[in-house]
Amino acid sequence: MLAFQRNPAYGTGSELQSKRGVTMDQKQTVTLRPDEDGIAAAAQLLRSGECVAFPTETVYGLGADACNDTAVAGIYAAKGRPSFNPLIIHVDCVETARRYCDFTPDAERLAQAFWPGALTLVLPLKAESGISKLVTAGLDTVAVRAPDHAVGQALLAAFGRPVAAPSANPSGRISPTTMQHVLAGLDGKIAAVVDGGACGVGLESTIIGCTGAPVLMRAGGLPVEAVEACLGRRLMTEEDPSAPKSPGQLLSHYAPRGRVRLDVTAPDDGEVLLGFGEVDGAALNLSPSGDLTEAAAGLFAALHQLDNMGAERIAVAPIPDHGLGRAINDRLRRAAAPRGD
Repeated sequence: MLAFQRNPAYGTGSELQSKRGVTMDQKQTVTLRPDEDGIAAAAQLLRSGECVAFPTETVYGLGADACNDTAVAGIYAAKGRPSFNPLIIHVDCVETARRYCDFTPDAERLAQAFWPGALTLVLPLKAESGISKLVTAGLDTVAVRAPDHAVGQALLAAFGRPVAAPSANPSGRISPTTMQHVLAGLDGKIAAVVDGGACGVGLESTIIGCTGAPVLMRAGGLPVEAVEACLGRRLMTEEDPSAPKSPGQLLSHYAPRGRVRLDVTAPDDGEVLLGFGEVDGAALNLSPSGDLTEAAAGLFAALHQLDNMGAERIAVAPIPDHGLGRAINDRLRRAAAPRGD
């Protein structure tokens, strides 16, 4: 029995079904509560080829049937995401993942140690896997993970197939860690969002390529040091923004509306300081105590808050580049990268 909270403000499965024709045609985004009725309604929408946002421990994902080309195309359309940027498929467990991709011994070791959790593995795709080529961007590999979130796990179990799910935000913008963040960017563009509260980790998953010797493709919510300790060796880094082999490798990404300047201890006139530790911002501090876990969990929420404040110039205090700080700095560097706008 699921132990999710019930909130009468949300639509029920039966209410969604009775309004489905109007909802889908007019692209009204339905909010679903995280109970059995809401999960069942979300799973039915996925079966019908719709896009549904749902919570994981990292960020909210925008999910669609990973084996349905039309459904996956809906993800790219809703996000405005480049089609050469591959997606992650989400599964409930290692056994399910083995149906679609081949595990190397290193991948087996990492999955057993860290799944479910904030780790994505890039693995060789099985022949006749059925995974849409839009998911893999035509590559012969696929990125896969098992999320550690009760609502996400319940939806995957109810759906019974892999769910392709990038972060549920417009491409290049700040990732969502609450239902409200999802609606701020995608309301009217997707079928539904399941409200699972705030995400606990707050950063996207760490991505490790496991088609040969393991390589770091993106720092994320699982510290790289933990992966290296599990494998017993240091990781090489593989990244090519012009031809990404995994999500999260584009140069400009995770960006607020304002321009971002990094490693600032004294902001210029007109800049809003996002503080950390002793470098305190007048409005926001990711962690006054210098706790990287707290800072990671609150990073995207802070960037959303800066957007809501109308901040046009953002200065960010220095963040230590170890543990989760490595992933925080990765997101901040991409947020500060030159843009095409």
